[in-house]
Amino acid sequence: MLTAEVSLYPQKITNASQIINNSIDSLRQHDLRTQVGSISSRLQGTDEEVWAGLRSLFDQAGTQSEVNMVVTLSNSAV
Repeated sequence: MLTAEVSLYPQKITNASQIINNSIDSLRQHDLRTQVGSISSRLQGTDEEVWAGLRSLFDQAGTQSEVNMVVTLSNSAV
């Protein structure tokens, strides 16, 4: 089990919330447990699922703007 706490920061745009929400929607294609918060979101699943979800978040946001993503990973049951 892998847990990731992730925050997306779209750059140089005025519709950051829309970009973040679109990116979070991309997680639906992955079998992850997610908790969406106001500053960050928590993803839990197998190593492969979490890494694929993180890639999906970053790629989706990156199609719409420059983006920074901050991730904290843990392999313990959080």
